[in-house]
Parts: sequence; C-alpha cells; structure tokens
Amino acid sequence: VRMVESGGGSVQPGGSLRLSCAASGFTFDDWPMAWFRQAPGKGLEGVAQIDDDGTTVYAESVKGRFTISKDSAKNTLFLQMNSLRPEDTEMYYCAAERFIRYYGGSLAQAADFTYWGQGTGVTVSS
Repeated sequence: VRMVESGGGSVQPGGSLRLSCAASGFTFDDWPMAWFRQAPGKGLEGVAQIDDDGTTVYAESVKGRFTISKDSAKNTLFLQMNSLRPEDTEMYYCAAERFIRYYGGSLAQAADFTYWGQGTGVTVSS
C-alpha cells in the first residue's frame, strides 16, 4: 500500500486549496479512507472520512468548508478546502484501512488506520 499526498501550500485566509492523495496497492473502492491533520506538538485530528459505500463524515470544525471525495478511476482521494482559516494551518495526512470500527456516524480515530501518506503542509496566513 502506498499513498502520496500533494496540493498543500500557503494561502491567505478565506482562500482555497485542494489536497490530493494518490493511492496504490489496494482495491481503492473497498477501503474507507480519511484525512487527518496535525499541528506541531499535538496529536492527529480527524478531518474527514469517506467510507467504502461513499458515506462521508466531517469534523465539526470543517463542516460546510471542506469536502472529501474520491476518483476511483484515478485511485485518488481529494480534500477540497474552502474558506480557510489560520487555525487550519497544519500538516495533512491521508489514511486508509480495509476494515474500521463503526463509530455511529462519527469520525474514526487515527489508531484505526494502518496506512498513511507522508503528509502535505497547509499554511493559512495573511
């Protein structure tokens, strides 16, 4: 399994970025996938998740601003981030796992995922 993120960068508050995660080595449509983020010195925070049936879940802090999606033909996971805020400044990681625990509509935890990308940095600053 290999996942490579791209699309991070610097943007002004209110701006947009689209992160990509190119995946290989597993049946893309069958695996739940997620985006996490991490600030220096802090733990991983779940941002958005898309299950194998296409169901999406978001952290409250990004609802209405971020959209997770995937292109099965390209084996690529996306995170469209709009109305970015300075507090969105973190490293962003994609994650995948064949089977994850069901949290009743809430985001799975980082410990539920085995496979991770190397991360891509997002900086939101004026």
